Amino acid sequence: MNSETRRVVTTNDASGKAVVLLDGPAPNVSVRRETGLASTLLWVTDSTPPDISGNADAADREIAVPPPPEGSIFRIVEFFPEKELEGAVSNEEMLKEMGLADTGSVGAKPRHHGMHRTDSIDYAVIMSGEIDMLLDDSEVHLKAGDVVVQRGTNHAWANRGDEPCKIAFILIDAKGSAASKAP
Repeated sequence: MNSETRRVVTTNDASGKAVVLLDGPAPNVSVRRETGLASTLLWVTDSTPPDISGNADAADREIAVPPPPEGSIFRIVEFFPEKELEGAVSNEEMLKEMGLADTGSVGAKPRHHGMHRTDSIDYAVIMSGEIDMLLDDSEVHLKAGDVVVQRGTNHAWANRGDEPCKIAFILIDAKGSAASKAP
């Protein structure tokens, strides 16, 4: 099952002194056993450059997978082993859950139910476990300590192992996708 993530958020007090605003388990967690993941939303920005004033918890909201226009999302996702999934989920159901439109996978049928694409640059840090990143016609095996810079490409994550895999994701809205720039 998913493990708690401690989140520490800083701010400046009225005198300009750096202080801790929030310190504790990140409260915005959703667990979806049928799709094989648990997602902890840590922070969201709605603009670039981001507004860092105020003391509101920017993760106290419901949001789909992509970042807001000109914004960013920071979340940790824990992928459960696929053999533990409670039921088959179609690509259409997965895209709907993620708040994404059909991304037009190359080929008639996506190679994995989790295939999707966002117009964002995604930084992914594998924190624990192992996972396979599936692309349209290839895949890469990743383990703790590996990083991925994903530039608007169609992909899915497949945990074919025996242990959960935890990944930290930072998604930043981008102009166009790498696919639209391909020769």
